[in-house]
Amino acid sequence: MQEIIRKADVLIEALPYIQRFRGAVIVVKLGGSAMEDAEHLESIVQDIAFMECVGMRPVIVHGGGKAISRGMQDEGIESRFLHGLRVTCEKTIAVVERVIKGSVNPRIVHLLETKGARAEALHGEKVFKVERVTGSDPQSGEKLDWGFVGEPVAVDTDPVTNLLMAQTIPVVTPLGADAEGRLHNINADTAAAALAKALKARKLAFVSDVPGLLRNPEDPDSLISHLALDDIDRLIDEGVISGGMLPKVRSCVEAIQQGVRKVHMIDGRMTHSLLLEIFTDKGVGTEIVAND
Repeated sequence: MQEIIRKADVLIEALPYIQRFRGAVIVVKLGGSAMEDAEHLESIVQDIAFMECVGMRPVIVHGGGKAISRGMQDEGIESRFLHGLRVTCEKTIAVVERVIKGSVNPRIVHLLETKGARAEALHGEKVFKVERVTGSDPQSGEKLDWGFVGEPVAVDTDPVTNLLMAQTIPVVTPLGADAEGRLHNINADTAAAALAKALKARKLAFVSDVPGLLRNPEDPDSLISHLALDDIDRLIDEGVISGGMLPKVRSCVEAIQQGVRKVHMIDGRMTHSLLLEIFTDKGVGTEIVAND
């Protein structure tokens, strides 16, 4: 009987969150090694199916980095990265398209359907219009070339909202098309943030293989559970936010500045971490909000 009462208490704790977020658009970015482990991915997908069932409107944007690297290795193509972005030549973009559309995306759609949710693949080139990423080395000034890597400059939300209106979860690939219709790879964090901004999403959740933002990367107990925009520059200056976390946090900042109310960073390796972050008082990851 005590176990039954405990379960009821959990539902009661979740009730105000379910009521508050009913009808809200929540963009969930899936990435990292959490996507590689079948048990972890199934837990995340089950959370998303639950969210849709209680009236939220989840939208998934997924990566596929490790699967793409394996596909490139099979083709004898070396993986190269510049400042965290995959260098994408013509051969590489063909592998990216094949792996993302033919393997990673269908797997997520299928898992959602096994959980009783309606889901549909949505290829990113129908959503994102991009320009090729350009830049220069901060020290030498040498021009950098990532090839077919794009930065979203326009987002067509109609294909997404049409699926949401049909009570179907869109599963969006991180691909875009330039003005000539050429396919480009998009960093999945960037794609998710751009889509969340365009949809004016209530929340944007980055689900990966890190527990959130850590004050000390070597100490999992140093999790920063709550972060306001005013704190971010200071944490960058202190070196707390650095390396691969920098572009993710900057995407979070831009999303909030453009109308997304809250951004979450969650460890997908923790069972039901997405539900725990959204539907409980304490949460389990890092939330970033506008200034308190």
